[in-house]
This record gives sequence, C-alpha cells and structure tokens, in this order.
Amino acid sequence: MERLGFFGKRLITFDSTSFKHVGGHHYFFPGNRKRNQGRTWAGEKEAGSRLITFTPDNSPGAERSGGTMDIGSAILIIGLAALAAAFLLLVIGLVYSELMNSDVPRGVANSSKLHMVHGLFVGIAIVGRILHRLGICHQVSFIRWFVACFLTRLNPVPVGLRVKELTFSEVPVRVYEPTGVCEGLRRGLVYFHGGGWVLGSIDSVDEVCRHIAIKSDSTVVSVGYRLAPEHRYPAQLDDCEAATCHFLSVAEADFSVDPRRVAVGGDSTGANLAAALCQRLARREDGHLPSPCAQILVYPALQMADFNLPSYQQNQAVPILFRGRMVFYFLQYLSADTSACQDVLEGNHVPTELRPRYESWLSASHLPPECLARGICERPTPQYDAELYHVVRAGLEPEVSPLLADDDVIRKTPPTFLLTCEFDVLRDDGILYRKRLLDLKRDVAWQHVRDGFHGMMNFFNRGWLTFPSVLRPVESVVDYVKTL
Repeated sequence: MERLGFFGKRLITFDSTSFKHVGGHHYFFPGNRKRNQGRTWAGEKEAGSRLITFTPDNSPGAERSGGTMDIGSAILIIGLAALAAAFLLLVIGLVYSELMNSDVPRGVANSSKLHMVHGLFVGIAIVGRILHRLGICHQVSFIRWFVACFLTRLNPVPVGLRVKELTFSEVPVRVYEPTGVCEGLRRGLVYFHGGGWVLGSIDSVDEVCRHIAIKSDSTVVSVGYRLAPEHRYPAQLDDCEAATCHFLSVAEADFSVDPRRVAVGGDSTGANLAAALCQRLARREDGHLPSPCAQILVYPALQMADFNLPSYQQNQAVPILFRGRMVFYFLQYLSADTSACQDVLEGNHVPTELRPRYESWLSASHLPPECLARGICERPTPQYDAELYHVVRAGLEPEVSPLLADDDVIRKTPPTFLLTCEFDVLRDDGILYRKRLLDLKRDVAWQHVRDGFHGMMNFFNRGWLTFPSVLRPVESVVDYVKTL
C-alpha cells in the first residue's frame, strides 16, 4: 500500500512504512515503524526497487536559510498585527468621538439599542471613509456591500404569499402577491425604498412589503430604482415613474389588481419620490392611465430650502439621520459638490427674492405648539451665493422639493397618508406638507409617532436589529391600505 511521508519540505511517496538507520544512511524496510526525526534530506531512489535511500543535508546554508525565513515571517506577522491593531484603535476612537456628538433623547423608544445600532452604522461609515481615502474603494460602495452581506437577511417566503422578481420597463421590481382567494380585483401598492437616494434596496424593505401584502391582502410592488451618485437626478424619479406606469397598464390583466385602487408610497427619500411622482402625473394628466389613488408618505423628505426648521434644530444630532447628513444626501442626489454642505445648511443657496414665498409655506408658526416645546433659536439672515444657487437650483424645483410646488399642482394630488416621527429632522417637512394639503381641501390621514426616530421602518422583523416599537407605525400603514 502506498503512503505519503514528509521529509523537511519535500513530499515523498513510498510503499512501506518501515524505517532503519544503517551506517549514516536511512532506509525503509518492511516491518519497522520508527519515524523520521524531521531533518532535511537529500535522497535518491533506485528505479524499480522498494528501497529508498536518504542522506541528511547537514550543510550550514540549510540551517541559515531556515532561520532567516523564520525571522522574516515573524517580522511580517508582527507588522501586520500592529497595523491591524492601529487600524482598529483608529476606528474605535472615531466611533467614540461620533457617539459623543450624538444625542438620543429620553423619549426615544429603545434608546439603548438605538445607541448600539448607531455605533455600528458609524463604524461602517468610518471604515468606508478610510478605505476611500486610501483609494481602495468608494465609501458608498463599501457601505452598500457591508449592509447587503452582513445586515440584510431574506427569510423564507411565508405561507400565503408569492414573491416574484420581475422587470417593469427595464426597472427591477419585486412583486408580493397574496395567494388566498379574493372576490373581485385586489388593491395594489407601488413602494419606493428610502436611503437618501444613495443607499437602500429592494431587500432593505422586504419584510415591510411582505407584511403589508399579507395583512392588507394587497399586491405590493417594490421598485429597485437606480441610485446616486452613479446615476444623477432625475434617473431615480424616472425609474419610479416607468415602473409605476407599467404596473398600472398591466395590473388587471397580469395581477388581478384594480388599476384604480393602486397607491404609491415610500419611506424617507422613497416618500419624496412618491410625492414627486404624484405631482408629475398630476401635471401631465394624459388620461391614458389612471392616476394613483393615494400617496403613502412615511417620514418624507420634502424640501431643500430650509434646514433650520424646528425639527432640524431639535433633532440635529439624533440617530440615525443627522441634520448635515440630509444635506449630503440632497447634494449626492443632484451630483453637486458635497463641500457645499455648510453653505446649504445656512441657506445661502436660496435667492433673496424667493425667500418670502418659501417662508409662507415653511414658517414655524404653521407648526403645532408641541413641535416648538423643545425650543428653537433664530438663525442669522443667510448670505445669498449666486454661484451656489446655480449648482443646486434643481433642488428647489418641485420634483426634488414637493413641498414647494404651486397650489394648482398640490390641489390635484390624491388623498394622502402621512407618518411623522417626533425625533426626526424631517418631522416638520411632513407636518408642513399636511398643512398645505389641508389648506387646499385635500384628504389627509396623519399618524405621529411620539417616540419614533427616522429610519425606524428599516428595523421591522430584522432579527437582532429589530425594534419592537416599529410594529405600530407599520400597522398604521396596513390599516390605511385597507381603506383604499
């Protein structure tokens, strides 16, 4: 029987395991099971014979070579360990610094867990920033990869639901269809995920869409629109329009859905896309397809004109969306230079002649008194920068800032469901949009989550990342969909 033996670093094949030492040479004979002592050998084998002879390699060079290699390997390992330790300490220090600058108010639901999750996200962002500075990969690409690989888990499809991966007008979508018996045609919902137009995916809202589909007995279409900064505005809105119009055109024939009972909705910047899409379709009014029957806006981002509203001041450091980060996302959406963040925060991008018009819609006096209870401070008058305005002027257009649309357009929008969170920089965007809708005699259902924070819908049924407090706002969306 052939066996394998190691001598030094050489692999030798032989047909006997017996070994003897005779006259300075080593031989293999049947019946002897003494083992090699681990020396380096120079050997020879007689062709056709079962006898294999080896001679020890006692040259000084062999010993020196082995010792040099061992020292070099040890130095390399120590160096790599030191670099890893330094990198880890750097990340920990930066994460600690960011956490010290954050503010989780006492009224936030599951505040300790929010601290932990915020620390995780900050760590991911910092590692991505370091890799970006080193030229290894883009920060956004790293964050997307990490979230997809380690923080997103797709559960098995539950009983009573059918999930399909399809393409509507070249836009990837995921369709959730209840399999139970339905009398007549079902209602539908086209959903756009959040993520600052930069992050997020169909997978990030998978559990929310499943829950809405099952609990409301509705067909839900989740849209995988293109993301910034690779694709600049209006690519995202164009994708949402293309997918929605395609679904409306085939809803009854292919999915047994009543096209007159299809709503659009989303969370955060996904809600921005839903509101902008409803306004775009209202302006068009071509009559070929029915318009969405409702818009479902979950803590929507609705304007880029004023980042000093009370909610921006009160929640500027509340996870998981900081005041400065929202400006960063708007600039990424517009493919503008993110170095302009501070000037945009101060309002230097708004022309002087437009400010009175915007203030008539964005004044803090339009907010309920409880929104002012945590205090606000007056900001100095911004210094208009014409060059900056020309760079970001698209951000003041209604398709990026639906809250700034003309009355005639908003008057044509469908009934609205608005969900806002108390500890969210975008709280006042939603509340002020509600006031404009009510002033124009539009139907509005409003749900305010008093212990909620921005992005909480993304933590629904996400394993160890789940926040129990998220169930209430998700159920409020389900209850509204049932009324369509």
